[in-house]
Amino acid sequence: MKQNCRIWIGALVAFLLLAGCARGTAPASPEPSPSESPGASASPSATAPPTASGQPGGTASASPLPPADEDPVAARIAGMSLDQKIGQLIIAGFEGKKLDDETKRMIREDRIGGVILYADNVSDVHGTVRLVNQLKAANAGNPVPLFISTDQEGGRVSRLPDAFAAMPSSRAVGRKGDPKLARQMGSLLARELRATGFNMNFAPVLDIDSNPDNPVIGDRSFGRSAKIVAELGLAEMDGISKGGVISVVKHFPGHGDTSVDSHLDLPVLRKSSEQLAALEWIPFQAAVKAGADAVMVAHILFPRIDPNAPASLSDVIVGKQLRGQMNYDGVVMTDDLTMGAITKQYGLAEAAVAAIDAGSDIVLVAHGYDNERQVFEALRSAVRDGRLTEARIDESVRRILTLKNKYRLTDAEIPLPNAAEIAAINKSIEKWLSALDA
Repeated sequence: MKQNCRIWIGALVAFLLLAGCARGTAPASPEPSPSESPGASASPSATAPPTASGQPGGTASASPLPPADEDPVAARIAGMSLDQKIGQLIIAGFEGKKLDDETKRMIREDRIGGVILYADNVSDVHGTVRLVNQLKAANAGNPVPLFISTDQEGGRVSRLPDAFAAMPSSRAVGRKGDPKLARQMGSLLARELRATGFNMNFAPVLDIDSNPDNPVIGDRSFGRSAKIVAELGLAEMDGISKGGVISVVKHFPGHGDTSVDSHLDLPVLRKSSEQLAALEWIPFQAAVKAGADAVMVAHILFPRIDPNAPASLSDVIVGKQLRGQMNYDGVVMTDDLTMGAITKQYGLAEAAVAAIDAGSDIVLVAHGYDNERQVFEALRSAVRDGRLTEARIDESVRRILTLKNKYRLTDAEIPLPNAAEIAAINKSIEKWLSALDA
């Protein structure tokens, strides 16, 4: 009887959270100490994703939702309009450190699923928190809370205010080869992010640093060994997620052996699936097995696997391999569609539709309202003219809402951190750095 009561109460709480009625609740997890769990496994404690909808060797296909009266996520989706669903498939960027009318419009009218902040959006700690609170306030009419995301890796890819002590690159951690230190790094990153209002981090990098001429990965990787990258990457993922922040592993199926920066142009790798499975896939397969919440897919063309589309737009790589062969049913998102790898080869609208059709759930669209609006309209048109089915959209919305519910995301205003809180985080970082340098 007690067990049945607990199950009933848990289901009720999940429904209320998803319906936006629990916006003032506490975050999903307490902030862990950077020195916790010295002997813990590198695998996250999160429950593994449910069975993938794509069958091994098959393309991504929409799986039917359970009846709405049995599933609060299905109930929420059943009450959403097509426009509201499409909005959830977009994480958008904007310009500047202030919330302008166009950014408010894409949040209030297009109901986008989240925002990404880059270095140009971030000021000091209080300015950043105020901006995050303004973004949340703009979403007040939407019962589905926002992803507030950024790239906080450490090293040269760090977006947070300078008030936080600098975190080193993944390579510096990789040289020690200690999963405990990598997990503590993830925990510290989560504390910084939570203090400034972020709930999603595009980290860790699971690419293997296998090409010394790679202009974009390099020291962002934990190292040249698949074993080291897998062990330390999963440990960092664990620290981030247990710290109450969604971890997005990247850049599937592996960006480490490229010699072209995908921000500028489309890299081409003439590797077979067998070659990728022997090296690049190893950390990602481990992350999938460990229950990774989200995977970011790279803009790289693999002509021996799919000569017609880069990985981010490929139903072979996303649908058949990641969704089917690897049996992954978590959230999949593209790298930024405004990068040169896409804009020099494809139209933005075409790329967004192809990405969702291939099996991705979220398209990342940086740099402004015009780009976001173009993608929104393209996805809506694709459903209306039959290129995408609404069942396919529902499948992605299910994954997105399930992830938001798992972390109990809320648009409640967060308090401005005081100097003592920042000092405490920095003291923990300095203690961790001393262990790293020992």
